[in-house]
Amino acid sequence: MDAGTERGHDMVFLNIKDCYMKLDDETPEVHYRGGHIVDDLDAVIPRIRPSATFYGCALTRQFESMGIYSLNSSASISQSRDKLFSLQLLIKSGLDIPVTGFANSPIDTKELIEMVGGAPLIVKLLEGTQGRGVVLAETVKAAESVINAFKSVKANLLV
Repeated sequence: MDAGTERGHDMVFLNIKDCYMKLDDETPEVHYRGGHIVDDLDAVIPRIRPSATFYGCALTRQFESMGIYSLNSSASISQSRDKLFSLQLLIKSGLDIPVTGFANSPIDTKELIEMVGGAPLIVKLLEGTQGRGVVLAETVKAAESVINAFKSVKANLLV
């Protein structure tokens, strides 16, 4: 905020929890605290915590539909928060990634572990952020145990 102000910009902080939207093909709107219509912005700089990704991306899309520039597009925010999709985009762009496995069933656990080269390996929840939901499995038995435990609660994970 200070850097923008120092460069002569009028900076305004909007808490996304206090924003709500009017979806309309002619006059889409974002309202803020008490009904103030937010339509006089040149740009937005989204700062969205992981737990607010869905709503934050919807709000960013609303600003985009109103012709307001967003430093980070709603699509880029969504893509960056989806670990599996991010890896697929990196591969599509020709960038190397570690061998990674993803499966939908605990029945595939042994084959999944073998497919990625065996233990030691990392098991990572798709929904976790900042190191939460990341487990180092140093043996095949530990990997099977962690994967099956996560799968028993229907958690999506990467190996």
